[in-house]
Amino acid sequence: MLPVRNLTASEALQQLLNGNRRFVAAGLRHPNQTAERRKQIANRQTPLAIVIGCSDSRVPPEVIFDQGLGDVYVIRLAGNLVDNLALGSVEYAAQRLGAPLALVLGHGRCSTVTLAVEVVEKGAHAPGYLGSLVEAIWPAMARAKSQAGDLVENTLRANVALVVERLKGARPVLADLVQGGRLKVVGARYDMDTGLVEIIT
Repeated sequence: MLPVRNLTASEALQQLLNGNRRFVAAGLRHPNQTAERRKQIANRQTPLAIVIGCSDSRVPPEVIFDQGLGDVYVIRLAGNLVDNLALGSVEYAAQRLGAPLALVLGHGRCSTVTLAVEVVEKGAHAPGYLGSLVEAIWPAMARAKSQAGDLVENTLRANVALVVERLKGARPVLADLVQGGRLKVVGARYDMDTGLVEIIT
């Protein structure tokens, strides 16, 4: 029988960060990846967290947080962006499955953010649906332009912050869960070189 999780958001976050430390130290435990675990969760899931991440093949949440089957409810779009379908997915995991934590995970050298910055700086045009990605990053770029330092890095951090704000303000479901203390939303950045996840908002 699948045990009911009684984790707080802070405990869930600590479990993810502990797993990330194991990943950084090359000490992965690969928990909850047995045939028995597969049977346990066949009819029910109780994820400890929702991870809203980028589709980048180098940043798979289950691996970098050393989690297993049924542990994290993952939503991935390029640039860790959220559209209405992604918001509905977060709502489902938070309201129906009871996940106490939503973690928005950006990462260094994000190619989507880099593309958006290059298109804007060069006055270029992104063909096809790539334009939709660039357009979705514009608000973060606008926020980052006044900051000192690297525009790509500042934009990816601003993008994480904007997605966090959007989740917290998504009415009625997510906003009510946040205000009622049943959901915590945090933003984080994954470092491509070290593998370390840093909480940034």
